[in-house]
Amino acid sequence: MNLAELQRKLIAAARKNLPAEEMPYAFEKRVMARLAAKPPTDEWAAWARSLWYGAGVCAVIALCMSVWSFTPDSEQDFASIFSQDLEQTIVDSPGDEDMAE
Repeated sequence: MNLAELQRKLIAAARKNLPAEEMPYAFEKRVMARLAAKPPTDEWAAWARSLWYGAGVCAVIALCMSVWSFTPDSEQDFASIFSQDLEQTIVDSPGDEDMAE
């Protein structure tokens, strides 16, 4: 928020409404000093925090997918499927086509 614009609006509102008698001395000075002392918002820190949250979520998803991919499926025998795939790969090697010609 623009501090100068906020200060202008607060001063305009204060001039419309006179302070009560029980208002402490120099109260407006303390309010304005507190507003000026507030540190400015760091946009880079907000981006960095968001990116780190996203990285954490991605790491958790990757971990869950890794665990899920290594869980054995009770309906499939991976050893027989691997041996069939290996045999098919060896039989269908690209060097056999060149020798046939």
